[in-house]
Amino acid sequence: ACNALDSDAVECLRQRKYREDKPFALMAGSIDVIRQYCELSDGEADLLRSRERPIVLLAKKQGTAVPAAIAPGVSTLGFMLPYAPVHLLLFESLAEPLVMTSGNISDEPICFREDEAAERLENIADYFLTNDRRIHIRTDDSIVRLAPKQSSIQNSRLQIILRRSRGYAPEPVRTPFHFSRQILACGAELKNTFCLTKDNYAFLSHHIGDLENLETLRSFTEGIMHFKRLFDLEPEVVAYDLHPEYLSTKYAQSDSGIGTKIGVQHHHAHIASCMADNDAEGEVIGVAMDGLGFGTDGKMWGGEFFVADFNRAERIAHLDYVPMPGGTQAIREPWRMAAVYLERAIGNNFPDLKIPFLGTLDRKKWSTIESMIASNTNCPETSSMGRLFDAMSAILCVRSTANYEGQAAIELETIAERSEDKCYEFTFEDGGIIKSEALIRRVVEDLINGVSAAIVSARFHLAVAELIANVATNLRDERHINRVAISGGVFQNIFLLERACNMLNARGFEILTHSRVPTNDGGISLGQAAIANARLRSGRI
Repeated sequence: ACNALDSDAVECLRQRKYREDKPFALMAGSIDVIRQYCELSDGEADLLRSRERPIVLLAKKQGTAVPAAIAPGVSTLGFMLPYAPVHLLLFESLAEPLVMTSGNISDEPICFREDEAAERLENIADYFLTNDRRIHIRTDDSIVRLAPKQSSIQNSRLQIILRRSRGYAPEPVRTPFHFSRQILACGAELKNTFCLTKDNYAFLSHHIGDLENLETLRSFTEGIMHFKRLFDLEPEVVAYDLHPEYLSTKYAQSDSGIGTKIGVQHHHAHIASCMADNDAEGEVIGVAMDGLGFGTDGKMWGGEFFVADFNRAERIAHLDYVPMPGGTQAIREPWRMAAVYLERAIGNNFPDLKIPFLGTLDRKKWSTIESMIASNTNCPETSSMGRLFDAMSAILCVRSTANYEGQAAIELETIAERSEDKCYEFTFEDGGIIKSEALIRRVVEDLINGVSAAIVSARFHLAVAELIANVATNLRDERHINRVAISGGVFQNIFLLERACNMLNARGFEILTHSRVPTNDGGISLGQAAIANARLRSGRI
């Protein structure tokens, strides 16, 4: 913790935690203090005061005194109220908000044992406040976001749980169906959660984090053991993501003593998670958009339309495949995807275009990437909408390199002009292939003509929203399904989600969005469990 109004302290904390840009969470002693820095609706105030005490993302007031280093590049601040006695004691003598960040080095699990904290955090913390009350399990703060105005779904505001952890977990998600056997669903790699089931209950875990190292894997396995003891569970079935390199998949496929193992496609799990979140059964039009997920063809999916139920998912349409030069390096460097999309839309001479982004393009690096693509060296193909958002962010000179997951897309949403009502258009080819070349050419034309990045960003967001509404309408005409389930990390974007829901509502669709579990990969394990259960009941394993 540090004084949130002390710029030097905030910068020092960033340096010590190796946390370049990712926003810090804040804690204030009262709602009145939060109102000094943020716009706050009654619904947001109720969330802050709720027994779960989540971090709530709030619109930052213009001219606020909070240092820019708290949340660089975004227009929101994440605030929470005290949830433990020690917090109340702190704020008895403090009027200012505090930065409250987890006791860890970035991307590592939280330290929750005193000896571990003293060793691993000695170069971060100046002082340690300890207690004789033992901590049994590490748990991050939960994060929730509300849409800024009335949505078109049941006359209520859209609520997105970005992280379901402290305050929410381990409270189970009650399902309309019965789990015939106890299931362990191992989740995905990023924003991992696991899920254990019994009767009509899905015990979705706290946020584990990104399963990319041994320490986080240990946290994952310790969490499973804790839940098994806590709820007296002994799973007979294990469900897992199809990606062969995920540590969660390798754990599930190991000799764990669980005999029945069921692989579940990533985006089918997203749709099933949304259905379970809404107590829905039967067929839906499924819209799954995210950064990456392993497809049944071995390629990386992420811009998908399905007709789906818990048993099956038929892929109807998807973004056209493009190479992802350097694999995960293209996620960290969105300029790579920008160059790929520009080359697709304009041709080999695209570097000669008179747009600001290309003034920053390193021609030698692009030449190397061209060679990689030509030789198909470390260039997995992807249909990811998340990567298209990254590309657009770089093309608009918003973010060419990313220091945390989703940064490019988050900052692209931040700049979008909310009053804009024009949009670009995607085109279609046979086989349900969604093409972006014409859209990219329109973006380039607007930039050459001096249209602002804020307007271009908004037109792109509206194009994606209209794409969703148009594909859903076509599928309703063909399949006579009027219910649309929307899931995936792309829909953490409130501007996009709200516009898509408004368009679908205007066309008379029943809309399912997440409200109890995360729309991102934190909800995947619930979907895996629901699909595994359906397949067990139908004999499709």
